[in-house]
Amino acid sequence: MTSSTAQGRGRGAKSAARSTERETLTAAGRAGFVARGIVYVLIGLLSIRIAVGSGGGQADRQGALHEIATQPFGKAMLWALVVGFAAMALWRGARAVLTRGTRRKAGSRALDGGRAVFYAFVCWTTAVYAAGGGQGSSGNAQSQDWTASALKLSYGQVLVGAAGCLLIGIGAVLAVRAAMRSFLKQLDTGSMSHRTKQVVTALGVVGGVARGGVFAAAGIFVLVAAVRFDPDEAKGMDATLRSFAQTSVGPWLLVAVAIGLILFGAFSFASARWRRL
Repeated sequence: MTSSTAQGRGRGAKSAARSTERETLTAAGRAGFVARGIVYVLIGLLSIRIAVGSGGGQADRQGALHEIATQPFGKAMLWALVVGFAAMALWRGARAVLTRGTRRKAGSRALDGGRAVFYAFVCWTTAVYAAGGGQGSSGNAQSQDWTASALKLSYGQVLVGAAGCLLIGIGAVLAVRAAMRSFLKQLDTGSMSHRTKQVVTALGVVGGVARGGVFAAAGIFVLVAAVRFDPDEAKGMDATLRSFAQTSVGPWLLVAVAIGLILFGAFSFASARWRRL
């Protein structure tokens, strides 16, 4: 065997390995977006039920898991979500640390790293629930407990206030980027028909603005908790969504936000199909 032949085979093996790696990460990313979409659609549906006064349970991730668990084959569906969230954590983590990502800005890589940690946590809590660990404390109670613990620290009031401002900022950025249609840069719009692109754009804009609004509202409650030094002012997603029904607009604002979250879930499904991964 000549050296050139050996080198050619070596390059071929490396190319095959890179191709397999890309395919694996692509599949992981698509599975993750599907899992995210399912949760947002369920949270939106639960919120609508709350708005119209027909129950609804907790309008947050835990409420969505409970809703899935009550369905036929619910246990299998929960474990499928565990796999989906694990896949999303893997994909985000790979984007943050793989060598080919060094060309991306450090801020973007750090953001992907933070998202990987978040989805790893979501995967773990979903697995605990699927394994029969129970629903545990509500998201609202957890938010208040974390806020109370933070307020006991030195400069705790400042830390909680900073966390509230960070959430408000994240919500504002999510909403503005959605309104500006920045997400289109991440989608393979060339493979869409004109009509499909219009629908996906509408899903991304309306859904993204609604999602950002929920984040910002939650941040406002955390900021209020810091200013008043009262952890009970902090709210999880469920209580944040319910607060929309207590405005002068009444339950219609909650219905509008809920529809927006459902549309964001649908946009997540579209991302699973057309996002460049």
